[in-house]
Amino acid sequence: MKVVVTGASGVLGSAVFSAFKNAGFDIIGLAKSRTGDGLQQLDLTSSDDVDEFFRKTKPDWVIHCAAERRPDVAEKDPSGTQQLNAEVPGHLASLSKTLKFTLVSISTDYVFDGTSPPYTPSSLTNPLQLYGKSKRDGEIAVLSITGAKVVVLRVPVLYGPAPKNSDSAINILLDIVQDQSGKTYKMDHYAIRYPTNVVDVADFLVRLTGLKKTIPPILHYSSDEPFTKYEICLTFAKILGLPHSHIIPDAEPPTGAAVTTRPRDCRLYTKETEALGVEGGLGLSLFEEWWTDRLKK
Repeated sequence: MKVVVTGASGVLGSAVFSAFKNAGFDIIGLAKSRTGDGLQQLDLTSSDDVDEFFRKTKPDWVIHCAAERRPDVAEKDPSGTQQLNAEVPGHLASLSKTLKFTLVSISTDYVFDGTSPPYTPSSLTNPLQLYGKSKRDGEIAVLSITGAKVVVLRVPVLYGPAPKNSDSAINILLDIVQDQSGKTYKMDHYAIRYPTNVVDVADFLVRLTGLKKTIPPILHYSSDEPFTKYEICLTFAKILGLPHSHIIPDAEPPTGAAVTTRPRDCRLYTKETEALGVEGGLGLSLFEEWWTDRLKK
């Protein structure tokens, strides 16, 4: 079985690429600028190049991880973000129909407003910020292609192995905990997140390809352990045995412009995914246990 992974140099994409490679699949990883280690360069916003690649490659599955995932960067480049997060997945869905491959398009819990969790796959979306809106538009584009074999997989904030901590909104909190220079940090203790390991997502996707029954068009994959960013910092400090008095909790609800960017709780309901009967279930890691093992090595 031939599998193509887009965004294969990113935190999630690299984990997905490795998982399929280790499972013995015929795997091709795509990256916009980074090559080597089995990755091929392809600009997904160049429709002609994309068409040529996929018609030549003829994959069975495409795992689309490439995206502009940073909300602050998205706000500064709305047109580029819309192109990558909405137009590109729509184009891949069209190719899915024509070339008969199954497309799994990775989306986000930020398509919801965080006011009434938990959210089921059929819950109405209501993104608060440009990033969430662009991902919602990507979902609509993918799901609107009649006859295409497509799956939208929504995931929450992700962590795991990364080239540098700044590649993940969770991993980067390690740098803050380890900064014992005397600088203080105000840390969000309001929004509740469900950090999920990219290795777990990747392993689930490998097992999903072996499912013999029809896969629903929208799936949710998420840990069920709630944390605020401040609580994640406390967890890291505990594991590393470091003081954390330089990190100040901010439990106040956001005001002004921040209201539109910080949903309170976008917990994803995963019972439908569990009920699919994928071998091994969700296979979720425990946050503190995984980090303890990684940081104590």
